[in-house]
Amino acid sequence: MNHSISSQPLSSQPLAPLSTMRPATLDKIEKAVRKLFAGFDANEVTMAQIAKTANVSLQTLYKYFGDKQTLFYTIMDRVLGRLAARMMDHLQGIDSVEERLRKTLWVCFDFVDSHPDAVMVLSSISLSRFRNIAIYENEELIGAFLNVLEDGQQRGVLDDTVPLYILFDVFMGFVSRLGVMHIMRQTQKPINADFDELFAILWRAMARP
Repeated sequence: MNHSISSQPLSSQPLAPLSTMRPATLDKIEKAVRKLFAGFDANEVTMAQIAKTANVSLQTLYKYFGDKQTLFYTIMDRVLGRLAARMMDHLQGIDSVEERLRKTLWVCFDFVDSHPDAVMVLSSISLSRFRNIAIYENEELIGAFLNVLEDGQQRGVLDDTVPLYILFDVFMGFVSRLGVMHIMRQTQKPINADFDELFAILWRAMARP
C-alpha cells in the first residue's frame, strides 16, 4: 500500500544548512527515518518519534529540516545518492553492454541486501511523490543508465523492437519487485547469492531476440 507523507507547517525561520550538521548526527537521523518509516504507516510517524529514536533534540530536527516531509525526502535522497555514486563508479571504464547491465543490476541488488529498510520505505511511496526525492531529477544518473540501454539497442545487443523507456521499465520492475519480495519473504540468504541466475533471466528478457 502506498502511503503519503503529510507535512507539518513549515517553520518561518530559514533552515540551517545541512552541511553544518555533524555527520554522526545525520547518520543517526537517517537510521531513525529508515527504521520508523519501514515499520509504521508514514502518517503515524511523528517528528518527536524520529528525534527520540535518533537520540537528538526535536529542536535540531526543526532547525535543519523544518517539517517531517522535508526531513523524509532529504534523508531518502541521501540514501539514494550513495546508490547513485556506486552505480556511476561501477560503470566507468566498461564498454560491454552486457557487463555494464550486469554491474548495474549487481549494485541494485547489493543495495537490497544492505538497505532492506530503505527498500521497503521506497516501495511505500506514492508514485506521484517520487519526484520529491531530488535524486530522481538527477539527469547525470538517469542519463548514464539510459545511455547504456540506448547504446545496447544501437549496437543490436538489446531489444530494439520496443521503445527505450520500455527497457528501462523492465529493468526497474525486475529490481523493485524481486527486491521487495525478497525482503518480505525474509529470505535468509542474500539476493545476490543467486545473482548469476537472476541476471540470466533479465538478460533473456532484454537482449535482442
